[in-house]
Amino acid sequence: MNQVQDTLVIGGAGYIGTHLVEELVATGRRVTVLGRKSSPAYKLPKNVSYVAGDFAQLDLISQLLDQHREVIHLAYATVPNTSFENPLADLQQNLPPTVQLFSEVADRGGKLLLVSSGGTVYGEAQSLPIDERHPTKPISPYGVTKLTLENYAYLYAKTHDLKFVCVRPGNAYGVGQRPYIGQGFISTAMASAMKGEPIKIFGKTGTTRDYLYVRDLATGIVSALEKGRLSETYNLGSGVGRTNLDVVKTMLFITHETGREAIIEHLSERTFDVKANVLDSTKLSGDTGWQPSIDFEAGMRLTFEWLRNTMPNGIAR
Repeated sequence: MNQVQDTLVIGGAGYIGTHLVEELVATGRRVTVLGRKSSPAYKLPKNVSYVAGDFAQLDLISQLLDQHREVIHLAYATVPNTSFENPLADLQQNLPPTVQLFSEVADRGGKLLLVSSGGTVYGEAQSLPIDERHPTKPISPYGVTKLTLENYAYLYAKTHDLKFVCVRPGNAYGVGQRPYIGQGFISTAMASAMKGEPIKIFGKTGTTRDYLYVRDLATGIVSALEKGRLSETYNLGSGVGRTNLDVVKTMLFITHETGREAIIEHLSERTFDVKANVLDSTKLSGDTGWQPSIDFEAGMRLTFEWLRNTMPNGIAR
């Protein structure tokens, strides 16, 4: 009889985390989520334990790691735009506790999956789509810190036998992604259109990004956890690039019934935005068999229906 795996998800009460936790539970795992808030921001599945606290607290993380042999690290204190405003804080809030986590997991012989950033660690693309051999020259503090965390994971694998796998996901979107939170162009664009507010695009067409439906992103993480090779890094994306303007055009086919016309506000390009980022996930597919299952328009429709049903009288900020 197979032993049930106990899995700790650090930062698992957020948008991506809750979808990931559902996929983990479906595999038969016992899941514990560690989050900073006193209660989860998103509803977690039944039988999932929630612990409120900061993973930087050594006593707390030590106790949890004694009980869990498998760890997924999703937590991050900032987003790209806030990291640019205060790069030192980005480094101080994220690097020391994560390096401490690597050390504690290694000491116990556990396994760790590190969720990095496919959208920022590469910097400006030399060619598209980007595979894992592409040079990593990030142009934002967020990307620099994410890459530094990856390098520390490799260091601890070599010096402390840390068993880890790293994934670099593209831009998640889909049901449950709240608008106006600083991340998630699609949900914010949809909500803005539904409210008759301007959709902000930085530059003529905006940036080109690889959008992956959140459920596919979650299954990709689980595939990397279960079948990924140790000390390897995997891109996790759709392999298709779309500009912000492309996204708006697709959205209009879906949202036309609201009777709202999209109002686009073009702003100056931001220095910390890479112009194009499209991920090649061939390596992940080859090693694990993972493939995305929800196409872009279908995912957009699901997102729109969720927004319309959840917030029918105006999108709450």
